[in-house]
Amino acid sequence: VQLVESGGGLVQAGGSLRLSCAASGFTFSSYAIRWFRQAPGKERELVARIHSAGGRTNYADSVKGRFTISRDNAKNTVYLQMNSLKPEDTAVYYCNALGPLYANDYWGQGTQVTVSS
Repeated sequence: VQLVESGGGLVQAGGSLRLSCAASGFTFSSYAIRWFRQAPGKERELVARIHSAGGRTNYADSVKGRFTISRDNAKNTVYLQMNSLKPEDTAVYYCNALGPLYANDYWGQGTQVTVSS
């Protein structure tokens, strides 16, 4: 099982980044996918979630209207489009796959996003 995040980097405030999470080794379409982030000295925070069927999405209040999560089940990939980035969005972003009935829970290694003011 692998989840590999990519797309992080350094961007100025107001800019955009698109994170990708490429999955392998499990039935991707059956899993809800979540993006978390963790800033230094802070707890890990759930940022966005996309459900397995139908693609229903949920967002943290702090990113609503700026971030969009989407998935391509044919490519086993989930994306997080991040617009209007703020310095407080700086964190390591992690991809998480949550299986049916929460039976399985997989994590990626994380990708650093740094937003400069």
